[in-house]
Amino acid sequence: MEVNADRLADVLVRLNRVQGQVGGIIRMIEEGRDCSEVVTQLAAASRALDRAGFKIIATGMRQCMIEDDGGERRLNEAELERLFLSLA
Repeated sequence: MEVNADRLADVLVRLNRVQGQVGGIIRMIEEGRDCSEVVTQLAAASRALDRAGFKIIATGMRQCMIEDDGGERRLNEAELERLFLSLA
C-alpha cells in the first residue's frame, strides 16, 4: 500500500516530535531521572506513535478502497481490518 505523502504531512510532524521525545527519554535514562518521569514520557511517546499509526491507516483505508486501473480494490476489507487491528 502506497500512501500519498502530501496527505500525511501532519503525521511527519508528529513523528519528528516523537523522535525528539525518544531522544529526551534516552537522556533521562542516562541521567538517572526518576522512573515515574521516564514512564510518563514513554507513555506520551507511545500515544503519539499510536495516533500517527491510526492516521496512516485511516488515510490508507480511504486510498486503498479506491479501485485501481483494473477495476479492483487495492486491498480488500479483511486486509484493511488486519492493518487497523495491528495497532490495537
